[in-house]
Amino acid sequence: MTPDKTSSSSKKTLIGMLAVFVLPVILAKVALDNEWFNRGATNKGQLIAPTLDLSNQLTGVSPKWRLLYVMPENCDASCENALFSINQVWLALGKNADRAEALVLTTSSSDQSAIAQLGEYPNVRTLSVNDAIDGLSSDNVYVVDTQYNAMLFYTIAPDKDVAVMESRNMLADMRKLLKLSRIG
Repeated sequence: MTPDKTSSSSKKTLIGMLAVFVLPVILAKVALDNEWFNRGATNKGQLIAPTLDLSNQLTGVSPKWRLLYVMPENCDASCENALFSINQVWLALGKNADRAEALVLTTSSSDQSAIAQLGEYPNVRTLSVNDAIDGLSSDNVYVVDTQYNAMLFYTIAPDKDVAVMESRNMLADMRKLLKLSRIG
């Protein structure tokens, strides 16, 4: 071989190697920047950004993962579905149930008859707070981490079948969080 052929052959090899290794990285960066793909989100609930700090309202409770529900003034079908859902999700956690808690926040204006009926759910704990918490709706069930931050929420529908499907989403997220968490 002559030196010219060797030189051009090695240049082609170098360019080929760069194309094989660098071009996919560049294409991936361009694809992500232009949002050609959905970003990898595996949570089923809606993410709360920024998280809601509930440390003032949850004083004196141990650090656990929580399914939190705020009792409304009138407990309708969606309220009943939410109470049923948090109880069932807690039960479905099985061996990890001791790391989580189903909690209902009540205020002085909460539905007293619904609070009395919570006796049907012995695994659901209640906590009385002075005022309604800003940012928390009684239409949603919240996932609260061990640092007392509400981070995910699920909207509970009045239809029982839709509420059961949302319970499955809650369970999937709770299992994943408990698996990944070393706290609580």
